[in-house]
Amino acid sequence: MLEPHGSVPPVRQGPPLTEAAGLIILTHGRGAGADDMLGLLPYLDAELFHVVALQAAGNSWYPFPFLAPTERNEPGRSSGLSVIDTHIEAAEAAGIPTNKVILGGFSQGACLSLEYVHTRRRRFGAVLGFSGGLMGPPGTVFDGTATLDGTPVFLGCSDRDPHIPRERVAETARALTAGGAEVDERIYPALGHTINADELGAAWELVQAVGGG
Repeated sequence: MLEPHGSVPPVRQGPPLTEAAGLIILTHGRGAGADDMLGLLPYLDAELFHVVALQAAGNSWYPFPFLAPTERNEPGRSSGLSVIDTHIEAAEAAGIPTNKVILGGFSQGACLSLEYVHTRRRRFGAVLGFSGGLMGPPGTVFDGTATLDGTPVFLGCSDRDPHIPRERVAETARALTAGGAEVDERIYPALGHTINADELGAAWELVQAVGGG
């Protein structure tokens, strides 16, 4: 069941799925919205992609921090993952395979995107994880048996992010690498909870690689 987020329409840009080079799914952070994520597009040169900026009900994908016990963040977590499922299924029906699908998010949206890739176990075009990590309380043992088959994953975060512990970023990188992803983990001194130019440059490179491949 998609609720609570399944009935909230996304914001779309770019050519229709049947004419697009691929699909980009962008997922916003807590308290933000779809339009905030669309602000990344001028930096990505993604005109050939069908872009879906998801919108959470109440501008939050799940109620508690991503380090809370997983069950406390239900049904928001599972609802958000199911929303991503629907858009990927639509892309596949239009002839776009998952290796032409890019998932990107900031903060809560990054956590949800990374959770999706880790649990769905397929080869994706790329993952852009800005200030996020896999969900679960401290001490969670993350299954590293996913078949990500070389999926490029970018993880960018500050060394002192107030919401994302440095160690959880490292744990996420290890779990995704063990699952077959090619992880580019970059930690920025004193960046804070934001996205910098280096991260946007890394994201641009991944988008161009998927669009031109």
